[in-house]
Amino acid sequence: MVEYVNSDYRVPTYRYTLDIDGDGKTDATFSGVSGLELGVETIEYKDGLGNWFQMPGQRQAINVTLKRAVLPQDGPLYAWLMSVSLNTVEKRDCTISLTDESGETPLVTWSISDAFPIKLTAPNFDASANEIAIEEVSLLASRLTVEFN
Repeated sequence: MVEYVNSDYRVPTYRYTLDIDGDGKTDATFSGVSGLELGVETIEYKDGLGNWFQMPGQRQAINVTLKRAVLPQDGPLYAWLMSVSLNTVEKRDCTISLTDESGETPLVTWSISDAFPIKLTAPNFDASANEIAIEEVSLLASRLTVEFN
């Protein structure tokens, strides 16, 4: 019996990968991503006749937050984060991909340009809670493009 998946099937949003080296290999996996937004500042102009105009201005910076369970910090992401404290951070072009259930096939890929880490947030520790420790990594970037695979 052949089963077909409906073309309107919703893609689950629970597995993201990050490539910070540009080598096509996954440097870290995440369970949540926010801030993949394109925006522009607005410029308001009022002329002498009482007319009011709004125009697009410069692009807004992109602030991406990645969430994952706390893992041993020995990979390239942690080294990149620690380079900020040494004042030697390098801006990188990164890709964030939403993958299928296997984690191998990217479904949608967001490319961010000139990104660098700006914050690492440790999880809230509560001995009475029965939760996974989730850390957050924030990146600041200048451009965002989207590719549907």
